[in-house]
Amino acid sequence: MYLNIKAISVSKNQYRWFELLMLFGCVPLVLYQFRHTLEVALLPLLFFASVLCISILLKDHTFKRFRLWNKQGIRTWIGSVFALFSGLIFVTTLFFYLYQPDYLFYMPVTETSTWLIILVVYPLFSALPQEIIFRTFMFHRYKTILPNKDHRIWLSSLAFGYAHIVYDNWLAVILSCIAGYVFCKTYAQSRSTILVTIEHSLWGLWIFTLGLGVYFDSAYIQ
Repeated sequence: MYLNIKAISVSKNQYRWFELLMLFGCVPLVLYQFRHTLEVALLPLLFFASVLCISILLKDHTFKRFRLWNKQGIRTWIGSVFALFSGLIFVTTLFFYLYQPDYLFYMPVTETSTWLIILVVYPLFSALPQEIIFRTFMFHRYKTILPNKDHRIWLSSLAFGYAHIVYDNWLAVILSCIAGYVFCKTYAQSRSTILVTIEHSLWGLWIFTLGLGVYFDSAYIQ
């Protein structure tokens, strides 16, 4: 009986590793091959993937649903989220001014209507689905094969950055890895999908406002 249980456990863990490789290794690679046709389909695909992840989590009796909102986590850590964001606004503005001054505040000035639409659409249809997939789902789904929380933080950060290969530029990948690490730490500390979605939304909207959005927009893929 013990041997059978152990064999089932090993088999389940092997499946989890295979699933992880397929979903977060192969799928971004496939999407990269079709990157020139993803301008319209990317957000619907992201939304569909997040719905699938949520449905899997809600059917899992070991998943603690309070992690989706966790008001206590929000109250405890929201100050730190806004403090970090406020502190780095100047740094990111200076960096982008030196790196690509021609695009500084390009979207709100020259594409105001598009920018206003992004302000509304991005939090619900981009930031939230990504946080469900790369934080809530990944942290719980692969806990059995990566019980060390720090290992899951690094896994999520790297997977998040790697997924941005679809934009076909290294800046998007590198910045996403860094942002992913920040979001992972927030989620690990607060255990709140809502809070990390707020943080992701702040940074995402700031990126489009600042001008870096050209590196995170499939319409600009060459």
